[in-house]
Amino acid sequence: GGGGGAMVVLSAAVVTKTGKALVARQFVQMTRVRIEGLLAAFPKLVTGARQHTYVETENVRYVYQPMEQLYLLLVTNKQSNILEDLETLRLLSKVIPDYVDVLDEEGVSEAAFDLIFAFDEVLALGLKEHTNVQQVGVNLAMESHEEKLHKMIIQSKINETKDHMKKKAMEIDKIKLERKIEAGGGGGGGGAGAEKGSQGLAEFVDGLGLAPAGASDEELDVDEEALAYL
Repeated sequence: GGGGGAMVVLSAAVVTKTGKALVARQFVQMTRVRIEGLLAAFPKLVTGARQHTYVETENVRYVYQPMEQLYLLLVTNKQSNILEDLETLRLLSKVIPDYVDVLDEEGVSEAAFDLIFAFDEVLALGLKEHTNVQQVGVNLAMESHEEKLHKMIIQSKINETKDHMKKKAMEIDKIKLERKIEAGGGGGGGGAGAEKGSQGLAEFVDGLGLAPAGASDEELDVDEEALAYL
């Protein structure tokens, strides 16, 4: 057994009226057989004692709350602080509806993983920090969305860079065209391209920012250098 007034929750579970475990989270080393035995024994103990919030056996205390056709249950040792356990139970009962659409066997089973994380959150933080329901939701959401968020941030950075490059390409093309116009159209083809104005620019950018028609590599190098002095 645990010492003094230490809270020792052995398990937090949602069970059916017949004691079948839908979700059971153990907080101490226990064999599956032992925990299933404890949970299966519970319904026999509560018959006719429904107004109470806990029942005890020789070894353990069950702190419980009916939830429609199910029971929410904490199995603790008898040294555990029952007031704290009741507070934990109250928190758990508020958290469950956030993850379970319909409070029945199927609904709880479908949300089992979420509930196990929520139970952990409440029991790990609940008594140290008096976690409120909102905090549990926030902590869980942070964990599950951290990865998504990370991906979204990377994606938005990629998009920003693309936009930035596109704008730069348009600026460079615009300067090149203006220079061509100043230089008297740069010989035939280039002049025709310049007259197309901004419509031609957009096309250049869409074509991966290719140089204006008729510009040789040499001319481009000169332009890049000229740009550096702007």
